[in-house]
This record gives sequence, C-alpha cells and structure tokens, in this order.
Amino acid sequence: MKLVSFLKENEIRVGKIQEDFVVDLHTVSNGGLPKDILSLIQLGEDGIKQVENLGGFSEGDEGVERLEKVKLESPIPRPVSIRDFYAFEDHVKTARKRRGLEVVPEWYDIPVFYFTNHLAVKGPQDVIGIPSDCQWLDYELEIACVIGKEGRNISKENAEEYIYGYFIMNDWSARDIQKHEMKVGLGPAKGKDFATSFGPYLVTKDELDSFKEGDRFNLTMTAKVNGKLLSKGNYKDIYYTFAEMIERASKDVTLYPGEVIGSGTVGTGCILELGTETHPWLKAGDVVELEIDGLGVLQNTVANIREGENHVLSSNGEDTSQTSHHI
Repeated sequence: MKLVSFLKENEIRVGKIQEDFVVDLHTVSNGGLPKDILSLIQLGEDGIKQVENLGGFSEGDEGVERLEKVKLESPIPRPVSIRDFYAFEDHVKTARKRRGLEVVPEWYDIPVFYFTNHLAVKGPQDVIGIPSDCQWLDYELEIACVIGKEGRNISKENAEEYIYGYFIMNDWSARDIQKHEMKVGLGPAKGKDFATSFGPYLVTKDELDSFKEGDRFNLTMTAKVNGKLLSKGNYKDIYYTFAEMIERASKDVTLYPGEVIGSGTVGTGCILELGTETHPWLKAGDVVELEIDGLGVLQNTVANIREGENHVLSSNGEDTSQTSHHI
C-alpha cells in the first residue's frame, strides 16, 4: 500500500494511492480513520487492515481525487525525529578518500548516525532553497524506514516487526558549510538542517516482499540531475541493515511510531563522491530526481529563495514562483 499526505482545503490529510487517484482515508471511512498520517501509523497493523478493508473506489466518489490534481506533501510532514545513518561502505570509502581520509576502524564496530532537523522536511513537489552562504549544494540518494510501533532495546532479529514502511530520502547537503563546521568535530549542523526531502509515498513494508533477498532488498537506486543519470547503486550492497540500525538506535532509548531512520548515501549517490569533474555543485533551476525500485520517484527543483520563500529566483534572476513541480 502506498500512503501519501496531501493538501486539502488548507489541511494536510492522509490518503492512499489507488491507480491514478488519491483516496482521502478520513472521508471514505466516514471519520473512522484519522485525518493525518502520524495518527494512522500509531494504529499500527490494525490501521493498515482497516485501510485494506475499505475496498476500491471510483472517480466521482466523495474523497477521491485525481493524483495529477493533488498537491502532495512529504509522506510524513512532521516526523517525530530523523536519525540518519552512515551505512553504505562504498560511500564512506569514496567520500572520505575525496577528502584525503581513510575509513576509521570504529566505523566497522557500530552503525553511527546523526540527528537532522525534523521540522525542515520537504515533499516531492517542494522547491529546495539554497542556503544563503552555500556554493556547494549537493543531493544525497538514500532510503529511509519509518518506525511503526514503540520499542526499546530492540534486537536485530526482531527489528522487522517495528518497521511500518519505507520511502525515498534526499539528505540535502551544503558541503562548503559542512566542511567548515565539521572541523570542530561535533558533526553536521547548518550544513544539513535546511532541508530533507521525503517521498513521494510511504510504502508499507509488505509491498517490498518481492524484492527481498535474505536480510536485504534488491532495490536499484538512481539519481538524475536535469535528466542526466549521475548515481546508480543498490540497497542490497548496504553494510549495515535497517535491522542493525534499529538495534543501535533503540539501545537504552525508546523508539516511537513516526520516527524516521535514514540509510545514509548509497555508493555513487552524491556529487561529493562523484566529484565536480563529473557534475558541478547544484545551482538554481536544477531538477533532481531520485528513484528507487518500488518506492517511486522523488523530484525537487533547486532555487534561490528570498523573503521567506515567497519569491523563487532562477539562476538568471527570473521569478519562477508559479512554476509547477511534479513527481
């Protein structure tokens, strides 16, 4: 099942995708299901069963809208938290080599993560503003899982039952700001906290069963900029699985429904890793498309933004605020 959050009468509602339509779950259930996705996630498996039992709907039914006419938000507009891990060995090796560094032995001891800004989440139709003092804007191709039930000290053997679903994640990075601040040794902050994109859907975990190979998924992951393929990797090459990440994240800490766990960047999944000889840093007007098998395409347009996002400027100074952005 593919779940979305969408804008309806100035309110963000939860819906499911049915072919080319979005079904407003609160409306079609006559108020039996919640309006927002976090409340639905908190219902766990029971909520998923309620949605499945609703049956099918047709164009013209109350609460059914054509997907092309709907403004999609991030699947979870305000997640409880976002932990972003560093779990693909190829990315770690190549990105550190670009900076003249070796992989530290401790990376192989434990999966590590940082917390990013869960209040700066963007959706699949949102413009991404370049930070005012950033010249080296980068994308990061990632997959993320969503926690579906409360748990503490979760073992990797039992971690699967705590996963609600998955979506594509773009961990936007201001590399020049990040490079400067991380010399202090505390980790990324302003280099990361301006935007993280999720979407276009939250796909429940059962939808990925056909891609499963052992404890991993065979999911091709690609990134394009302005239609040009730059990045290509596969989730099955991950060093630390989501089960291992959840075990680490929940050690002596309670995880709650609606928390997001990012995988970190897949191998070749960013400009830092590829090098600017392959593609320059992102600029205003660039369109970034991340695609993962089974999870859809997450598209965002990069822009210079002024006056609190009221005006969007392209690289030539043209105001493009009315430009439409699609999945």
